[in-house]
Amino acid sequence: MASAGRTFGSVEEVSERLGGAGYLSDESIATVVFLAGRLGKPILVEGPAGTGKTELAKALASSTGSRLIRLQCYEGVDEAKALYEWNYKKQLLRIQAERDREWSWEDVEANIFTEDFLLERPLLSAIRSDDPVTLLVDEIDKTDFEFEGLLLELLSDFQVTIPEMGTVVARQIPFVVLTSNNTRELSEALKRRCLYLYLDYPDIEREKAIVLSRVPEIPETLADQIVRVVRSIRQMELKKAPSIAESLDWARTLLHLGVTTLDEGAARRSLGVLLKFQTDMEKVSAKLKIAPRPSDN
Repeated sequence: MASAGRTFGSVEEVSERLGGAGYLSDESIATVVFLAGRLGKPILVEGPAGTGKTELAKALASSTGSRLIRLQCYEGVDEAKALYEWNYKKQLLRIQAERDREWSWEDVEANIFTEDFLLERPLLSAIRSDDPVTLLVDEIDKTDFEFEGLLLELLSDFQVTIPEMGTVVARQIPFVVLTSNNTRELSEALKRRCLYLYLDYPDIEREKAIVLSRVPEIPETLADQIVRVVRSIRQMELKKAPSIAESLDWARTLLHLGVTTLDEGAARRSLGVLLKFQTDMEKVSAKLKIAPRPSDN
């Protein structure tokens, strides 16, 4: 079983390569990623929605040249959607095609529970891949404790058991990233198997660097205004605070509108890009204050 442990040579290399993939990390992020690679452990990334948890997994895949396999979690996801299921229609066709044969049930099982009838889902695909993989289990907090139990064997030993075929051992250890928006407490058993990383909204300077990196044509003064206004909006009690992605969308929107210096009029006209609920828009519109820049007077 190949290990991902040699993927990064140092914490500094992690920062550099993630930056090359368009993800500006800090020392805590780079350290956890480095250790996850060295120890062959999954990373559990928790934090508010829109803080870059999913983007971290994407950047990991890009920076390591590995294939990203994503399992998007939701309420009710089960083994058949996450791990594998059998192609029942194809199995039935095989049985019908061979109905003239006098088969015992053991013969039937031996002929229909084989690779030809197995439908791989993301978890099984990740450990059966010969090539390097980054496995993203996105929004694990939307599942139930039973699904967490399903993950434990995979995360402990990087293997899964298929009753009809036996135990499948990983051909290589994937980089595993589990994300959670913290909508419920995850089990201690799951957390024990992971390295923990909490991602909050970035500080002003780091978010400004992200905006300048992703929207390079934007003036630095406008980028500075944007991140400061967004930070003040996040401090309000809203149904949904603006994410980093929405900050980037707002920056691009203001450029398309020909805005070079942000004022209250331009901000209010474009709040629909930043906020997604009418009550939030009304609250922000009522409280929004943008001080004019000294050069604007």
